[in-house]
Amino acid sequence: MDFWGKCAARGRSVLRGAVLGLLVAAVTACTTIYRNHGYVPSDPELAAVAIGDSRDAVAQKIGRPTAAGLLNDAGWFYVQSRFAYRGALEPKEIAREVVAISFTEAGTVSNIERFGLDAGKVVPLSRRITASNIKGLSVVRQLLGSFGRIGPAVLNGN
Repeated sequence: MDFWGKCAARGRSVLRGAVLGLLVAAVTACTTIYRNHGYVPSDPELAAVAIGDSRDAVAQKIGRPTAAGLLNDAGWFYVQSRFAYRGALEPKEIAREVVAISFTEAGTVSNIERFGLDAGKVVPLSRRITASNIKGLSVVRQLLGSFGRIGPAVLNGN
């Protein structure tokens, strides 16, 4: 084989390697990556919390919350979200769960609830109640409804 034949063969193999490398990079860039944000206690951990426990006892058993009641500190909220990241696309929230622990004015547990998100609506998954009134439910709905709706226009005042 002459000089030009060897150069052409080498060029084809380099080109083939480059195309293969780009193909592998494109396939791996489109792989979905899942990430969890936040913390929600499991059912066995929540079973350790009893109606009537103090805030300190709850903190020792399952830890401090992600968020607390905004206006009256009547509840603790543990929030966890699961996001799917796919390439350069915007991350998509695929699951959200909230555990709400309500307290009486004396600082003892009065209610424990677990909420999920189904078709954009708050869905109670489990509930332990001592009274018929559910404190802080509107705060939970606001908390669940506000994720993903804050954009640059809201922050800039437009």
